[in-house]
Amino acid sequence: METRPVAVVGYDGAELLDIACVTTTFGMANVIGGLRRPYRIIVVSPGGLPITCGPGVVLHSAQALERLTEPLDTVIVSGGIGHAGAAANPLLVAHVRRLARLSRRVASVCTGATILAATGLLDGRRATTHWRFADALAAQYPGVTVDPDPIYIRDGEISTAAGVTSALDLALAFVEEDHGIELARLLARDLVTYLQRPGNQAQMSLFTAAPPPDHATVRGVVDHINAALDGDLSTTSLARVAGVSPRHLTRLFLTNLGQTPGRYVRDVRTAAAAHLLLTTALPLPGVAARCGLGSAETLRAAFLRRYGIAPSRYRAIHEG
Repeated sequence: METRPVAVVGYDGAELLDIACVTTTFGMANVIGGLRRPYRIIVVSPGGLPITCGPGVVLHSAQALERLTEPLDTVIVSGGIGHAGAAANPLLVAHVRRLARLSRRVASVCTGATILAATGLLDGRRATTHWRFADALAAQYPGVTVDPDPIYIRDGEISTAAGVTSALDLALAFVEEDHGIELARLLARDLVTYLQRPGNQAQMSLFTAAPPPDHATVRGVVDHINAALDGDLSTTSLARVAGVSPRHLTRLFLTNLGQTPGRYVRDVRTAAAAHLLLTTALPLPGVAARCGLGSAETLRAAFLRRYGIAPSRYRAIHEG
């Protein structure tokens, strides 16, 4: 039987969840989909040595990284606390680069992007990694355009996923690419994942509230914004609520929230719209009106800017 060989690269200090999210998704696709060309998962490591994934967890690899020479459908590099050491290992890096040449597509999970960057495969490309390590990756590899926001990025044949469980999102996206949306949806349900998230969704959950700002004036304005999304939230109006000038309010927001009042309002309204799309049957104009975005077209523009997907498409892929 013809198969799709998928090589998952581990090493000492690789994260078990990075590996398991991938292997479980592809393995379940074989079972649920009854695939004529099933995925054949090959966990490899330098020298074929066991992969110490954490306290009390040791994973046996199926094959030595160095001995894998067959053509591959996909190669996926895991992240983990050992990623820096792996990226500094010239033999491991060379073999990952070699496997990439044998593969139709290449991916990394979490800090596995550091290893891909060390191969040079990310030079001139846009990539993501776990938000906590994004600045370090950008500083160490200036040829890579690091975007810490999306849960995964696909740039040509190379994909990079953000922290840990985003491996699940990327693997589901690969299954959708290979076998269609219906199988990907079935997998998402069987894996009991809350939703199959589009790649450009922010790493921070849409529904996880940011901690309230320490500054009392800014906190009061933020509370007002959240309570009156469909009201007048112009900077001038918000400045009146705060009892300060628009210019001073802008300075306070930049200092405490890292963005202008206008940008903050737009992001909050867009996040609220995303929540309504998933939890109500309101038509798009109704969602836009309730969140203060005015029209369906304004909602669409804000959604594309923030999440990289149209609101109608976002709702469709999460239905059922």
